[in-house]
Amino acid sequence: MLATFCELVAPVSAISAVFLLFFGPILATRFYLLLLVVYFCGFLVLQSFHFYKFYLTVGKIKKVVRHWNASQRAYTHAAHASTSSILTSRSASTDTSTPTSGASTPTRLSSSLLEDERLEEMEATLKLYEDAEFVHAFIVPNYGEPEALLRDTIKRLSHHRWLECTYKHILHRNATTNYVIILAMEASEAGYQQKAESLEAYFSGSFLHFITTAHPANIPGESRGKGSNVAWAARHGCAELLNRHVDRRRIILTVSDSDSAIPELYVREVEKALGEVEDPYNAIFCPPIFFSRNAHEVPAAVRVTDVTWSTMVMQNLSNGRGINYPCSTYSLSMVLAEKVGYWDTDADSVGEDLHMWLKCFFKTGGAARSVPIFVPINLTNVQTTGYVNNLWARYVQAKRHYNGVADVAYALKQAIISEPKPSLGASKEFVYSGPVAPRSFVSRLMSRYIRVPAIPLWYDKLIVCLKVLEAHMIPATSGWLMFAAVPVMQFLLFPPPVIADWYEGPEDSVNPVVYSSFYSTVWDIIKIVTIFLPFPLFGMLALYEHLHRFCDNELFKKAKSEHRTWRNLTDYIWLPVSAWCFMTIPSGLACVKRLSKSEEAYH
Repeated sequence: MLATFCELVAPVSAISAVFLLFFGPILATRFYLLLLVVYFCGFLVLQSFHFYKFYLTVGKIKKVVRHWNASQRAYTHAAHASTSSILTSRSASTDTSTPTSGASTPTRLSSSLLEDERLEEMEATLKLYEDAEFVHAFIVPNYGEPEALLRDTIKRLSHHRWLECTYKHILHRNATTNYVIILAMEASEAGYQQKAESLEAYFSGSFLHFITTAHPANIPGESRGKGSNVAWAARHGCAELLNRHVDRRRIILTVSDSDSAIPELYVREVEKALGEVEDPYNAIFCPPIFFSRNAHEVPAAVRVTDVTWSTMVMQNLSNGRGINYPCSTYSLSMVLAEKVGYWDTDADSVGEDLHMWLKCFFKTGGAARSVPIFVPINLTNVQTTGYVNNLWARYVQAKRHYNGVADVAYALKQAIISEPKPSLGASKEFVYSGPVAPRSFVSRLMSRYIRVPAIPLWYDKLIVCLKVLEAHMIPATSGWLMFAAVPVMQFLLFPPPVIADWYEGPEDSVNPVVYSSFYSTVWDIIKIVTIFLPFPLFGMLALYEHLHRFCDNELFKKAKSEHRTWRNLTDYIWLPVSAWCFMTIPSGLACVKRLSKSEEAYH
């Protein structure tokens, strides 16, 4: 009974929104007016709060990137100064040395001391980022992706765009000692072995390990998709690392997409966070996402859809109490993945990123929480040949994304039936009772306790469920109610004279907007609030434009010809089209499809 109720929440909400849009004004006018005023005012308050959180996120991203760039400039300055000093001292030493004595001269000793001091200065500058004790295993799931795209994605993990005035690219400083690539292939893809062997040969010696896994097709009870591929790759990749004598406590799994461009700064910030949190084994590291790699090559409707998507993900990062959801790319320890039984692979776990977060949260009794990493991961917009084909491809992608609505039922069921673990209550510290990975002296000095206020676990469960409902129910209902409710209701309650021959509307005696001053005021409030509903979104998009230019210039080091310009503001003309075609319709269909639980073909 409980499972059935939870499963019906999503489809009933989507169907009810459409039903109320056309029949609410006639069949239940009073109820519908009260519903709209609560929905609209609540949404406006929620969006205003999102604007504030997005403002905080933008500031934190800029702060992290600026600090990183300053440290790189200091590092380069110290390196150049050290090199220049060494050359000068060597020259002076050669001029003053005598051929009759093989003993070290005072000049040689002073130059050696000077060189040591320079090296110490360089190390101190980047000490915050250089505490690399963990092994980062990057899981790259793919199916039918071009080899060139995979090569470019993996190359961005081994090379880092840094100080173009001096160097074009340098290796990630710990790639060969602390990075592992787990190339997650699908066995059903023709020619996957040749592709994997070619990539492994190309990156020979670039990483600590390069592991290829092949996810078999037609495993009983499994739904094919990114989640099942990641689950297979994580299990078998981690087993292989254990066979190669890598300590499980040191392994950090980073799940990415096949087009994720992960900057070195992300890895450094994860390392920093691992040294700061009291229990790194219950942390899930969540970065923001950007779409800047091919944005100028896709239709404006696709661009603005992904800009809006990116904005929603970024504001989510400034949520309190460690309740913020990952999207596309995220990191967690192998210890946590083992503790919860790795990723689920059934049809209800197709939204692998959010589903894994929910699983970790509920399976650990609320101990697993998010740690935001304010470093954008650069992704590609979906792209294909032809304008119409590109729009259709984005629609197909949206349908696949919104199949994650299955997490609504999962979150509700787990919140009700899961039992909190006494040792991991929400009022206690997030402390893992198992063995602790070794930390350096600097990390121990930096470590701090993260305490959660003494609030019952049921409260956090409620917040989690509300955020899941917001993520999936607002897209499925807002297009109908917020965009169309006022004009449709105006039309049905006060039809224009030109259609009086076939529809006259309700009599004044039964129209509460006419005979009741209270409902008339409610109707006026609804119309006024409707005008202000998009303003928080407009504010977030304005901040996003500023942030996008900042990241293109300061983090991704893109040429000015590749930057967004003020002409891109015309993209937002397509916002209503993208909202309906890539949000309301696919999310509504995904909700209704839960009645039959039919699966999409794996692309």
